[in-house]
Amino acid sequence: MKKIGHRYVIQYFYSKGLSPTNIKAKLDSTLGESASSFTTVKYWVAEFKRGRTRCQDEHRSGRPNEVTTPEMMKKIHRAVLDDRRLKVREIADIVAISKSAVHCILSENLHIRKLCARWVPRLLTLEQKQCREDVSIECLAKFHSNKAEFLRRFITMDETWVHHFTPETKEQSKQWT
Repeated sequence: MKKIGHRYVIQYFYSKGLSPTNIKAKLDSTLGESASSFTTVKYWVAEFKRGRTRCQDEHRSGRPNEVTTPEMMKKIHRAVLDDRRLKVREIADIVAISKSAVHCILSENLHIRKLCARWVPRLLTLEQKQCREDVSIECLAKFHSNKAEFLRRFITMDETWVHHFTPETKEQSKQWT
């Protein structure tokens, strides 16, 4: 049972004339572990004594939720799609809102989470992609010129890349998914 249901039960027992101690005992006997605490029961009995009739929470003043707008969500989603390796801080700087608001929009509204790209192949540069395309076209041309000889002499193996820099850490390789 949710909080609002507990409040209605407390209100019912209060209207029957039961004390907070008796209300708590009845709640414990029927709801067990999910029953409201004695402090909560006392609070709501006091509220009903003061004349409160509604069990719903009252409207609270405070800062309105101005940040989580459809336009802001689209802007953050576009930024993530443009570069999946952006950090929350960088996205917050781009859209000019707080890091916590960006994180909330990413996780709760857009259902995006940061995933470690440790097992994802490295992103290729344009030169590497062009090199692979050129080699593939060359191999295809050789295959069309002499099919039997090509398959007999073609050697395949795994690629090994030697980098002239320190590879990125697991944290640096995370991407938004």
